[in-house]
Amino acid sequence: MDADPAPLFDEARARDLLARACAGLGLPEPAGARLIALGENAVFDLGDPAVVAKVGRHPELAERAGRELAVARWLDGAGIPVPRPADGLVEQPGGRPPTADGHPVTFWHRLAPQVRPATPADLGPLLRALHLLPGAPALDPPLPPRRLLAPVPRWLHSATGLLDPADTGFLLRLCEQREAELAELVPVLPTGLIHGDALPRNVHLGPHGPVLVDLETVADDLREHDLVVVALGYLRYGMAEADYLAFARGYGWDVRDWAGFRVLCGAREIASAAWVAQHAANGGAAPAEFRRRVASLRDGDRSVRWHSF
Repeated sequence: MDADPAPLFDEARARDLLARACAGLGLPEPAGARLIALGENAVFDLGDPAVVAKVGRHPELAERAGRELAVARWLDGAGIPVPRPADGLVEQPGGRPPTADGHPVTFWHRLAPQVRPATPADLGPLLRALHLLPGAPALDPPLPPRRLLAPVPRWLHSATGLLDPADTGFLLRLCEQREAELAELVPVLPTGLIHGDALPRNVHLGPHGPVLVDLETVADDLREHDLVVVALGYLRYGMAEADYLAFARGYGWDVRDWAGFRVLCGAREIASAAWVAQHAANGGAAPAEFRRRVASLRDGDRSVRWHSF
């Protein structure tokens, strides 16, 4: 944790990278692009053409961005409603996507406006359909396992000098401990294709039904990964019990009945706490939320509510 912090990735930086990528591809200057989200990616609606662009926070995400394009094409062909890459408008082959200063920039057809926010009940059947697909995309390299804790050091490094080293050190030690426990898990469900970050906010409910979005963490691993995400929403983020139970009914099983739930849910908590660290440089509520999450993990107190970020 002694290395220099990574360069600030904020809206201004992301806009500059987007402008460079558009210039290199012969697209119009994206001066009026509207920021939709700022997390692992900065997501912009370009307006005209009807395209959404995703700018990766770090150059290390280039391989993952290329895999997301390939996965989206495969899932679209398999009948799972997902965003479609803007292949007819932008040349972005199945390998490495366009980049700007090393950061991957991918382009997608804009989805129709949402009719309402998606709920856990909308996610359950969609996730079950994904898990029932026969096989997985034949990629080179193949789909990786869901390395849930692999980004934790990078996320913490991005906040070097901004957070208490005792907190970041605690998370790193906890991460090592949980990695060993994850290796011993015995699943109930058949392993295979998973979304990897199956939150209700990653469902876009359009006029023709739910669409599964944000496919960068699609993996080949325990199906329980996808179910633990929603259970953590109930345990930590204030999801109503009725909403969680509607999700479990829609999927057909409650992951809390699994003997490995405590371990996998604990790993997801570590990743969720560390994820906030990358926003510390932007100020706002991130440092306080990071401290809240780490303190509750240190105390083993699941009654502490975490705030969505």
